[in-house]
Amino acid sequence: MKISKKISIKKEAISRRDFIAKSSVAAAAFMIVPRHVLGKGYTAPSDKLNIAVIGVGGKGQSDIAGVATENIVALCDVDDVKMFDTIKRAGEWAEEQGMSENPLAKVPRYKDFREMLDKQKDIDAVTVSTPDHFHAVAAITAVKQGNHAFVQKPLTHSVDEARKLSAAAKKAGVVTQMGNQGHAGEGIRLISEWLEDGAIGDVREVHCWTNRPIWETGMNRPSAIPSVPPTLDWNQWIGPAPYRPYHPDYAPWSWRAWCDFGTGALGDMGAHIFDIPYQTLKMDHPTSVFASSSRFNGESWPVASTIYYEFPKRGKLPPVKLTWFDGGIMPPRPEGIEPGRRMGDGDGGIMFYGDKGMIMCGCYGRQPRLVPETSMKAYKRPPKTLKRSPGIHQEWVQAIKDGTDGTSNFEYAAKLTSTMLLGNVAIRMAPRSTKLEWDGQEGKFTNMDEANEYLGRKYRDGWSL
Repeated sequence: MKISKKISIKKEAISRRDFIAKSSVAAAAFMIVPRHVLGKGYTAPSDKLNIAVIGVGGKGQSDIAGVATENIVALCDVDDVKMFDTIKRAGEWAEEQGMSENPLAKVPRYKDFREMLDKQKDIDAVTVSTPDHFHAVAAITAVKQGNHAFVQKPLTHSVDEARKLSAAAKKAGVVTQMGNQGHAGEGIRLISEWLEDGAIGDVREVHCWTNRPIWETGMNRPSAIPSVPPTLDWNQWIGPAPYRPYHPDYAPWSWRAWCDFGTGALGDMGAHIFDIPYQTLKMDHPTSVFASSSRFNGESWPVASTIYYEFPKRGKLPPVKLTWFDGGIMPPRPEGIEPGRRMGDGDGGIMFYGDKGMIMCGCYGRQPRLVPETSMKAYKRPPKTLKRSPGIHQEWVQAIKDGTDGTSNFEYAAKLTSTMLLGNVAIRMAPRSTKLEWDGQEGKFTNMDEANEYLGRKYRDGWSL
């Protein structure tokens, strides 16, 4: 793996770096960072990466915490409120720890990531924690300049963007990772080891479900045109999406419901839930997808949907049917599960149906168990053969330093994201009651040209990949 940028440390970052070495920069996101990041074997300051953060609110704060061992050298957000809140909370945390300096107070701030990347040549890597519609343009700009990239899930807003971002990252030779933390968890590794051990035989069907959406959705576009808050650069927030007037129904919190900005329940949680069977069953491109949903108006994603995927044989593994449920729709309770036992963990879950039994887990692959519990108690677990991860962020940081790659790198994440987002295209085509046939190598539907129109979209003037 080519590492395109030499890790360097600027003299002006010493006081901030000093703080990081003592406190792991958790101040920035105000989360408790595991002690191991500072203990035996911690990275020396001279080896730290210079990381720029694109999108500092919400997941941006937790992403800053995730790269707590490194130098934060630039902050970018279109909303001053989020910027000031993050810096303020960093100062409060620093004060609680008896530190004399706010670790983010002197970090350069930007509203346009393009200006940041053009101006600051000390950047080694970026995190992207923006609404979905901004992921691809920010990430692809960064990787084309040789920056390593960590992008929150879903990787992109469209299938076309995912394919192009993966190709750009491969060409640039940078180290990449998508922020689906369950991929770095214990559950996905246990399930992989159990399936490899033949715990439930060949798996031919999988059910995935989520409690999302937990936001209002299924709405028509608001007609009111309120004033844009003075702290928000609305034009920059819209970015590559089709322009529309500001409304608080879009920003800062409800963008996920709207087709122009978010990818709905499937985009929000699919990268966590869908990821578990996709990885453990060695899935690649599906051959077909079909959807049914509540009313869809083309503006905001439906309240509830069910999406059906078919995957072909993979080596010795048989074909698999995977069904996705959201909006309160649950899969049928399988025969053999104990009466009254909760399916999943409240946030969602996965059920693997094998020839010899079942495995159930919660969202992110949490707490996997053979079902019923008597099967779990009788099962002799195999040795743990797969390498364990230090966490989705630290795995990426270490991969950069080792010249390897993250396990949820863009090549993998693009295929996962593309597969998920085919479901959103199927929702758009649901009134036709047609199973969409998919050619993954060519990247197109073979039986409905109209569906191919939704694999990407034209960007607003001034924006491109």
